[in-house]
Amino acid sequence: MSDLGDWFRSIPFITRYWFASSIAVPLIGKLGLISPAYLFLWPDAFIYRFQIWRPLTATFYFPVGPGTGFLYLVNLYFLYQYSSRLETGAFDGRPADYMFMLLFNWICIVITGLVMDMQLLMIPLIMSVLYVWAQLNRDMIVSFWFGTRFKACYLPWVILGFNYIIGGSIINELIGNLVGHLYFFLMFKYPMDLGGRNFLTTPLFLYRWLPNRRGGVSGFGVPPASVRRAAEDHQGGGRHNWGQGFRLGD
Repeated sequence: MSDLGDWFRSIPFITRYWFASSIAVPLIGKLGLISPAYLFLWPDAFIYRFQIWRPLTATFYFPVGPGTGFLYLVNLYFLYQYSSRLETGAFDGRPADYMFMLLFNWICIVITGLVMDMQLLMIPLIMSVLYVWAQLNRDMIVSFWFGTRFKACYLPWVILGFNYIIGGSIINELIGNLVGHLYFFLMFKYPMDLGGRNFLTTPLFLYRWLPNRRGGVSGFGVPPASVRRAAEDHQGGGRHNWGQGFRLGD
């Protein structure tokens, strides 16, 4: 148990709580402590009955069962891997900026979910984070199942197909990829590569809550210098070549 506790405490701060919530909330629903009917995102209940917790619980809840357990575990693994890699890589020492990315993606996904009547938001949010990681490391060669190797920029689309094969929905993965692309374009591509204005800025209250720090501990390697320069140049609207990154482990 001590080894498990040490491993859990080694997970980056924001990823740790996201990961834990994504286990606790499905477990609560599975055990019947709270009816799963109160955990889905139902537009009528959220808008007209003021059940304002639903966008949050729908982000963490997943109906785990014989037909969905493997899909749940695979996406929980993706959450742990790619959220940790972003938090300790491109966003190392900048927890407020990482939290802002999650909040921006989450709000976009909630709005889309309400419009399209999407009841579960776990997979779209995970995919949006994975998409951002893949774009920041787009030219890295990654390994997937059965030894297949390809550039990281193709990883979100490979996983889209993979999740569909094992029982997922293309819509969930597609929405996640599109939201991740929107964040990446507005935060990095448009202001840095295309010389446009900065549309997204981390609110000051997040910096007060999660101040920047130096010397963050990373379990996935040091973020590449190109990404660190991009973060430093962001406020100045500098240009950047996103063709560098760090290698995805097996």
